[in-house]
Amino acid sequence: MALKLVIGNKNYSSWSMRPWLALRANDIAFDEVFIPLYTGDADKRRILDFTPSGKVPALIDGDITIWDSLAIIEYVAERFPQSRIWPEDRARRAHARSISAEMHSGFAALRNECGMNLHRLVRAVALSADARADVARVEQIWIECRERYGKFGPFLFGAFGGADAMFAPVVHRFRSFAIAVAPEAQAYMDTMMALPAFQQWTTAALAETLIIDRFETA
Repeated sequence: MALKLVIGNKNYSSWSMRPWLALRANDIAFDEVFIPLYTGDADKRRILDFTPSGKVPALIDGDITIWDSLAIIEYVAERFPQSRIWPEDRARRAHARSISAEMHSGFAALRNECGMNLHRLVRAVALSADARADVARVEQIWIECRERYGKFGPFLFGAFGGADAMFAPVVHRFRSFAIAVAPEAQAYMDTMMALPAFQQWTTAALAETLIIDRFETA
């Protein structure tokens, strides 16, 4: 029985993008179940049919249901150890999990001021001091990882993995809001944007026509 991944709109749902990318980039087969966000009670009930959280994403593996992006990535790493979603080395694995958890729980200002919206006309906005601090911290994470692990490959810890999936929506945010970053960080963004799975998500997002007003920003 194939895995099922329940996701929301590719244009807006950064949390859906993370496990989708972890699965697709590692050639792990799954059936995609798309439920539009914020379109009425019927779609909300459809989500509740899959997960008691009432939110996307959710992964269904037989009689097992996993919700929350990071929990899904952790489950997939256990379920498919050959994918090496986390680095084999214990120290690198701890580092990858630490920055993934930081991404999961932090960067509130950046999220609020630079929401994911791939249809948005690329242009800069004035960011708050807190959002600028978030940008600086993301840059610091990316540059440090590339400096320490660049010899293993072009992603944060060498090969594409869970940490890259967790930071993938930030790449879109930085692009959409024309946020200037250091050359080392830009090189990492270019690597991510060249990833076939990243391009597949982007193409599908740009093909969507549903507009959610609450996610449309200047």
